[in-house]
Amino acid sequence: MENENNNFNSFSFHPVLYNVIERLEFSRPTEIQQQVIPAVLKGKSVIGKSRTGSGKTHAYLLPLFNQINVSKRQVQFVITAPTRELATQIYNEVKKMIHYADKDGRWIAKLLVGGTDKQKTIEKLKEPPHIIVGTPGRILDLVKEDAVSIFSATSFVIDEADLMLDLGFIKEVDQLLVRSREDIQILAFSATIPQRLQHFFNKYLENPLHVKVDDHFSPETMEHYLIDVKHRDEADILMEISNTIQPYLAIIFTNGKDIADKLAASLQQRGLEAGIIHGGLTPRERKRVLKEIQNLKYQYIVATDLAARGIDIKGVSHIINAQLPKEEDFYIHRVGRTARAGMEGTAISLYRETDIKLIEKLEQNGLTFNYTDVKGGEWQKVKPWNERNLRNEKTTNIDKEAWKQVRKTKKVKPGYKKKMKQQQSSIKKQLAKNKYKK
Repeated sequence: MENENNNFNSFSFHPVLYNVIERLEFSRPTEIQQQVIPAVLKGKSVIGKSRTGSGKTHAYLLPLFNQINVSKRQVQFVITAPTRELATQIYNEVKKMIHYADKDGRWIAKLLVGGTDKQKTIEKLKEPPHIIVGTPGRILDLVKEDAVSIFSATSFVIDEADLMLDLGFIKEVDQLLVRSREDIQILAFSATIPQRLQHFFNKYLENPLHVKVDDHFSPETMEHYLIDVKHRDEADILMEISNTIQPYLAIIFTNGKDIADKLAASLQQRGLEAGIIHGGLTPRERKRVLKEIQNLKYQYIVATDLAARGIDIKGVSHIINAQLPKEEDFYIHRVGRTARAGMEGTAISLYRETDIKLIEKLEQNGLTFNYTDVKGGEWQKVKPWNERNLRNEKTTNIDKEAWKQVRKTKKVKPGYKKKMKQQQSSIKKQLAKNKYKK
């Protein structure tokens, strides 16, 4: 018999929601859904820590939909996301669920993001929707203009809260919460919870449920490769990699938009057609590139961490880190763009000496790396960095030991240094021979 906790029936949803779940083809709740759904249904605030792809969107959408009151034509839920792409993605999911529930025209949702005709949006808001999905800046703008009121909302979702903080939108979220009712249920989801975000949560959330999903550190279907840069040009190594792999779509991650621009230009000069995605692009440019990716114009995209979570790019088969990130979580977000929904995935990272601490941490957390190099369109196995270090350490120790055994002469004669060096060299050879025989 199926464990009740692994079954959506344990949540006592309205029958219409079970039709939605069936049409979404969900067989059982994910770990985050098991923990978050009962709390949301009870009206409790939640701080959920989990990575992209863990099922968190439906962890809040399903219980919120369960509570829509059609007799009240007012805003009941506000869902905020840091980028218009992410907000649009959530809104499309909301529209799909409304359609699956056969509630088109009865459950009303509106998308409020920048880059759209503001006057038309104001017209459409004359009759308030039940659900608002959008970016904090545009929602705040419309609230300030009295085009919509969010005071009636009983729940407020902050999706990708740490990215919201990074992109500087937490101030707008703060302003929206100031304009909400005091007892509003807050559902915050974040892949990481830095100190500044914790302070923000402390300000608004009273005794929230903390849900932390310890994701498997790496999907089982993934392979992780490491290539030592060794003072070479990154673009040259990436061209070698491109001669070796045949990606459906590869994202090349960099640590910053200026680096991304330079790297994309270098690859284009070498004949590799690569698209580019980062926060410095205008919304129109970003929309154009995403459309070109959809139309399979590119096999390679040079990107910053915005593409790891702020933008949904489908069909990624390879992740290439031109530079490794500074923190473990960011490595996981990046590689999490591939090996999704049972697909296989490959992560290839270029590394330098400064990355060794991060590599050590990742290995301690159960990640297995293949240490390789790539030349002439072929992978070549190389020794791990720590094996080379151990070898160097052994050599240094033998050196010291050999010097200890060199006979010191009391009288210093011409050529004594040369003789001592010869003696040390001879002892060293013997010691090495004995050591490696063991």
